[in-house]
Amino acid sequence: MPLPSNETRGASGGAAVTKSDTTDLGVTRALWVGGAGNLAVQFVDVATTVTLTGVPAGTLLPIQVTKVMAATTATSIVALY
Repeated sequence: MPLPSNETRGASGGAAVTKSDTTDLGVTRALWVGGAGNLAVQFVDVATTVTLTGVPAGTLLPIQVTKVMAATTATSIVALY
């Protein structure tokens, strides 16, 4: 049986996120939010900051971002690749 394509298979790695306005994460497949709060991010194709308000603890967001901004109040964030 062939493996799923890169577009459909799950993450193959992850890393804890340090909130920063300058640190480039590369392109994520998803973010795991362990502690509730607001999530300020820069999406792959958008140069401005977008804030996702009131993200609950234990949320998996299938979003492609390059930065998790310092204004983020959510905690225990993991970038999945």
